[in-house]
Amino acid sequence: MEIATLLGIVVIFVAVVASLIMEGASPTSILLLPPIILVFVGSIGAAMAGGFITDMAIIGKQLMRAFTVKEPKSDAVVEELVAMADVARREGLLALEEKARSIEDPFLRDGIEMTVDGTDADEIYDVLHTQISTRRKRDKLGIKFFADMGGYAPTIGIIGTVIGLIHVLGNLGAPEKLGELIASAFVATLWGVMSANAMWLPISSKLKRISEAEIAHMELLLEGVLAIQSGTSPRVVEKRLRAALASDGGDLAKEAA
Repeated sequence: MEIATLLGIVVIFVAVVASLIMEGASPTSILLLPPIILVFVGSIGAAMAGGFITDMAIIGKQLMRAFTVKEPKSDAVVEELVAMADVARREGLLALEEKARSIEDPFLRDGIEMTVDGTDADEIYDVLHTQISTRRKRDKLGIKFFADMGGYAPTIGIIGTVIGLIHVLGNLGAPEKLGELIASAFVATLWGVMSANAMWLPISSKLKRISEAEIAHMELLLEGVLAIQSGTSPRVVEKRLRAALASDGGDLAKEAA
C-alpha cells in the first residue's frame, strides 16, 4: 500500500481538529450529518453529471489506485531487460520463450512474447503504443472526475450554507437559537472547502502522478523490448535505458508531477 495519500489526508484533518481545539471549540461541532451528506453526495452527483454512467466503474478502481498503487521500480526492470538482451544475443530470441511465461508485468510479457514469435518491430511498437494510449485515456477519466469534485464541492457547500441561513431567517423569533443556527449553517461551507482541498484535489493530483509514472515506465519497457528485438548489445541496452532514467531525474517512477 502506498501511504502518501492516506497520510496526507490524515494530516490535514488532524490540523483542522487541532485548530478547533486550540480555538476552544469542540471537534464534534462540525460533525453535522445534513451538510456532510449534501456536500459529499452533491459533489459526486455533479461530477457524474459531466460524464457517462459507465465511467463510474472505472472511477471506483481509480480511487482504489490512489491509495494502493506502488510506484514502479524502473531500476529493477532495467536489470531484467539487460539480462534478457544478453540471453537473446547469446542464445537467440527463442531462448526467451520460457522466460516470457514467468514475467508478471502483462505489458512486458506481451512485448517479449511478440518478440519471440518473430513479430516485426513496427507491429510490436503499434501494439504496445496502443496499450499505452489506452492507459493514458483511462487514467484521464479518474483525474478529471476527482478534479471536478474538487471544483464543485465548495459551491455545493455554499448552497448548504444558504439553506441553513434560510432556516435561520425562519427562526428570528427565537434569538436564543440564532447563534447555534448560524454556526451550523456555515458548517456546509467548511465541508465543501475542506473536502475539495483535503481529499478530491489531492486524489486527482495523486492519480495524475501515478499515471505519469506508469506511462513513463511503460515507455521504458517499450524501448527495452524493441532493443531486444533488434538484437542490440546488452551493454548498449543498459546504457540506453540508464540514460533514459537519468534524463528523467534518476528513476522514471520518481518523475516530478
